[in-house]
Amino acid sequence: MSGTAGGRRVWVVGGLCGSAAVGLLAVSVLVDLDTGDRVASVVGAVVGLAGLAVSVWTAVRDGQPGPGAPSGGGTRRTVRARGRGAVAAGGDVSGNAVGDRSRVTRTAAPASPPGGGRTPPPGRSEVAARGPGAVAAGGEASGNAVGSGSEVEER
Repeated sequence: MSGTAGGRRVWVVGGLCGSAAVGLLAVSVLVDLDTGDRVASVVGAVVGLAGLAVSVWTAVRDGQPGPGAPSGGGTRRTVRARGRGAVAAGGDVSGNAVGDRSRVTRTAAPASPPGGGRTPPPGRSEVAARGPGAVAAGGEASGNAVGSGSEVEER
């Protein structure tokens, strides 16, 4: 993790905390214990307020809709697909062909998707498909040809 931005932040915060501890210890030893106590109280209050500010900022930021989310707000969704051929969809999935030589054929006008094309309930926040050929849908799935040579014929 040391090569990532998050790893660098951990080292910076750790360094700052270590420096503050050494500074407070130096004040207590070199000046006197009463002054060290007062300095530690002020530093503790400042660090507590900074922690509160960061937590409020994070809560407000995470409550905002992510890129591509509906403008009305709501929960932010994460859709992930990992592995060769993995497929993940955050909502309803209908009439798709996934895989080599897969196909979906229709001989009549396409019907409306199951559930009226509604999006998943707000409680669903993450859809993930992991591993080779894994498939996941956050809503209803129908009429899909998934896998090598699979076929769906709708009439």
